[in-house]
Amino acid sequence: MNWSSPNKIIVQGITSNWAAFCAVQMKAYGTNIVAGVSPGNGGTKVENIPVFDLIEQVQAQVEKIDVSLIFVDSYQVLDAVREAIAAGINHVIILTPKIPPLDTIELIRHAKKTNTLILGPGSDGIIIPQQAWLGNLQPQFYQPGTVGLITSSRHLSYEVATELNAASLGQSMVISLGDERIIGSSLTHWLSIFNEDPNTKAIVSIGQRINDNDIEAIIAYSKNYGYVKPVIIYLAGLKAPQEKVYGDATTIISNHLSGSIPAVNRDRQTVNKLKKIGIKVANKPSEIPLLIQETLSAEP
Repeated sequence: MNWSSPNKIIVQGITSNWAAFCAVQMKAYGTNIVAGVSPGNGGTKVENIPVFDLIEQVQAQVEKIDVSLIFVDSYQVLDAVREAIAAGINHVIILTPKIPPLDTIELIRHAKKTNTLILGPGSDGIIIPQQAWLGNLQPQFYQPGTVGLITSSRHLSYEVATELNAASLGQSMVISLGDERIIGSSLTHWLSIFNEDPNTKAIVSIGQRINDNDIEAIIAYSKNYGYVKPVIIYLAGLKAPQEKVYGDATTIISNHLSGSIPAVNRDRQTVNKLKKIGIKVANKPSEIPLLIQETLSAEP
């Protein structure tokens, strides 16, 4: 999907204060918010955005809808996603956090059957600087450029974007995966999208942690695409002590142990694995522009 094209966007749960605030801001930015959906509030408006009870009522007015932004309460998300998929919407961004895990598993299963892209839960959305704003990422931190950002932390993405802007690199597109334990579209999916994006020359993955699935995703990317575009990893907290001893009762009980436990910083072990497969790892945001410039200048 061309995220920068004039897609038709709806906001499910638009009458909540949070959703209404975001919808008005996005529309002012130029995002084509065609309607909101909020059962029981049909016939009203949020600013100049019409509100409907059901998505099918919106379709009667605007026909095809490209993206749904979901802001409904956590216990309503599964039903909202089902309604969006039933209406033929192929791209769903779930901004609501703390979805019941079983609901998340069910909606991901349903999305796979219908080939629907799910971003989130707990995502802050997508932004293409000065072109399209879908979600809660604040556009003043981003400038047009050639670096794709994939992040699990909105505020860390602001820090990295500031460094990229200072180096005149900017961002081609910023993706917030969400910080829930179970999410829809994975790091692998967005790596492949950025790899095919003509406006992206380098990719930065930002996170507060990285797990085995993320490592497997990056290794799969390297095997499938052969580092066609450089990938830089930035993990917050790498300067934490290499070893800690946890002696609190909660940690001991949760690990089924009877005493304090030494815990090696697994992120550092992960960094070593990444470096072995040729991935560059930044220790702080200010290192990222230099690593990108070095990698791009070394290309033939």
